[in-house]
Amino acid sequence: MLTASAHGATVPVIGFGTWNIQGDACARAVEEALRVGYRHIDTAAGYQNEDAVGSAIRGSDIPRDDIFLTTKVSPDDLADADLQRSADRSLAQLGLDHVDLLLIHWPSKTIPVAHTIRSLNRALERGVTRFIGVSNFTTALLEEAWAATDTPLLTNQCEYHPYLNQDKVLSACREKGMLFTAYSPLAREGVLDDPVIREIATRHGRTPAQIVLRWDVQQDSVVAIPKSSQPANIAANFAVFDFSLTDDEMAAISGLSKSHHLRVANPAAVAPVWDD
Repeated sequence: MLTASAHGATVPVIGFGTWNIQGDACARAVEEALRVGYRHIDTAAGYQNEDAVGSAIRGSDIPRDDIFLTTKVSPDDLADADLQRSADRSLAQLGLDHVDLLLIHWPSKTIPVAHTIRSLNRALERGVTRFIGVSNFTTALLEEAWAATDTPLLTNQCEYHPYLNQDKVLSACREKGMLFTAYSPLAREGVLDDPVIREIATRHGRTPAQIVLRWDVQQDSVVAIPKSSQPANIAANFAVFDFSLTDDEMAAISGLSKSHHLRVANPAAVAPVWDD
């Protein structure tokens, strides 16, 4: 299993996303992911599944320190007192005494970034989390966040797949020594049916999803968190460490964003003005 390191953290480059899976289905999916070999699990207060995620982690025979667990604070809870309560509530839901990474899920349109980042630092100081970071932050928001933080920000979690160019944000993250965590790495429309990706998949004897995930993690400082509730897909998405893509194949996949622009997650109430 490959890992990426930044600011004192070592993070498995393939994590298990849990968006839109709740209850017993979520617990079973996380249990299966851990059985397959995932050691990076991603959840959020807004997913309403932290209880199921925590149950699966606590019920596994894997030492807690071997699992890198991320959760996120919702945009409605970014005032300081609300953020602290949200973080504590997440721990209570998870049934754990800390998470490894606490993220701002979406930037607020009413609370200044500096205020939010200072509150995030306070959660770190209280021992709620080992590391802090952000999600859905543009390059301009990253600059504001870094100007306000006392502690390095580990990652910026953003949508990223072959139909969405994220070169500007990727560059900004690398300049600051951050990881870039790709959510919705397989998108939901068209990417896995793209002729370029399917041809490369045939050449390697792999699935299109495996090709896209390999493209993700073969990039410098990129982590991917695919999601599935199907055991076969959970296993297949993790099986990307025993082959590599050529430079030409990497370039061909990256080049798809020149003729496609697909943004899956773009809620008007919270989405910032994107760099693209």
